[in-house]
This record gives sequence, structure tokens and C-alpha cells, in this order.
Amino acid sequence: MPTDRPVLPGVFRAVVFDMDGLLLDTERLWHVAERRLLDDRGSSLREEDRLALIGRSLEEATDRYLELLDLPPSEAPVLRAELLERVREEYERGTPPLPGAVELVRGLQGRVPLAIASNTARPLVLMALEASGLIDAFDAIVTADQVERGKPDPDVYLRACELLGVPPGQAIALEDSAAGVISAKAAGLTVIAVPQFAEVDVSAADHVLETLEGLLG
Repeated sequence: MPTDRPVLPGVFRAVVFDMDGLLLDTERLWHVAERRLLDDRGSSLREEDRLALIGRSLEEATDRYLELLDLPPSEAPVLRAELLERVREEYERGTPPLPGAVELVRGLQGRVPLAIASNTARPLVLMALEASGLIDAFDAIVTADQVERGKPDPDVYLRACELLGVPPGQAIALEDSAAGVISAKAAGLTVIAVPQFAEVDVSAADHVLETLEGLLG
């Protein structure tokens, strides 16, 4: 996988961003909420589970919680609702942008269409983007609860490109997770991965970088 630093927008007609752990330092807030959820129920989140769940859908995460807590599938709605409430509480404490995020988004705004493609529930995405001051920059915001299947399936990226009016092959995605990279590649986008955690396997991406800084052309 190339590690050279591309320049955006370059040849691309649209840019689609993941949010948690890519634009905003909110992935760690999910981890706090997950730990609180499981700790309060007498279990714990192992490091391998934490890493495996990065970028995964809420449904997939809930299935893992049910296994860890030895609960029947009927408890899934309760766990999902509780987790979302805990994440909302964490978001209210602040959703700071990651290095280079604001500069990249603002530098691309008005030059090419921009979108968000996230596995996080839409109300939380809107809340985080509003708090970060970036919500006005995006021409489309697509979340997993708006499509049939979340990441790693391609639905959110396909829908984002559809809303932007740009073929996936002419768009680029920025991601931080294995599930996100797989999703964007399956949709036909070129992918830049900027993993927040070195242990996350993003080797399927077209480019792997350490930061969003310096991407703006």
C-alpha cells in the first residue's frame, strides 16, 4: 500500500469523510461509554474487543456486548439505547477535532462537494459536528441508520456519492478503521486511511498516513 502523501482534492471530484476517530477525537468517547456500560453490568471490554469494534455498526457492537454479558438477543434494544445515551453524555463534554481536520475541511469547502459517511447514529453525528463548528461544511451527511447496512458494507459511501452527484470512482474517502476502509473500497472509492490507533489494520487502503495535516493542495 502506498504511503506517499497525496494532495487533495487533486483529480477527485468529491471527498467523503468518516467522523469518529478521523475528523473528531470521539472514538475514545465511545470507548469510555462502552467500558461504563459493561463495568456497570459486571463485565469488561477487552483490548482485542475494543480494537475489533472500531468503526463497526451499533448492531455489531451490541451483539458483542450480549456475548460478553451472556444476555439473550431480546436485550439488544435496551443495550443500544443505554450505550447511545452514555455516548451522548460523553459528546456533551466536548468533541475536539483531530490535527489537521479543520484546516482540511475548510480548505476543501467550496472547491469540491464534501460528505460525511458514518456508522454513528445521525443525532449523535449532527450533535458532534455542530459542537465542532464543522456542520456547515458538508453537502451531505449519511449515517448507518439511514441505509440498509452500515460499514463494512458499502451502503453509506454509495449513498453519499449519490447525494453528491459524483460517481464513486471519482471520489476519495478518508477513514480510520478497517471496517470503514473495506466499506469505501467496496463502494469503489479511493481510500486514504489515517488510523488513530496503530493496532488497527488499514492495509487495504490506497494510502496510509499518520495525520490529516498537509493533505490540502
